[in-house]
Amino acid sequence: MSLRKYLLIMGFGSAICWGAWFLVLFNIDPYSSGWIGRASFYIILFLALLGTLSLVGFFIRLIFVRKSVLFRHIGVSLRQAVLFSILITISFILQSSRLFTWWNAILLVFSFTLLEFFFLSRKAREENE
Repeated sequence: MSLRKYLLIMGFGSAICWGAWFLVLFNIDPYSSGWIGRASFYIILFLALLGTLSLVGFFIRLIFVRKSVLFRHIGVSLRQAVLFSILITISFILQSSRLFTWWNAILLVFSFTLLEFFFLSRKAREENE
């Protein structure tokens, strides 16, 4: 798949997910729909954030890091978008349960930071071998 095709598909998919999320947000009552309404809210939010953050991360890398291959940016931006989307979605889930506090936020950010450092160290180890 070409880079242009990937970016178009990811952008189109993100736009569809954001449209679906706004439909869920304004048309589904979470109290009467039960767990299906809440699950669709969080799943569609995760997918919309994933696509959007992946594209934003790719374009930021495209602007600031010009010396490397473009396809390498896709993997890194997708991985970081997944981590950040999970972080935001878990924060919303905790907030809806009234469990989101500052120490939970710090613990979440610290956990995902450690996970990202693990991926970066693994990549550095593979390049040295």
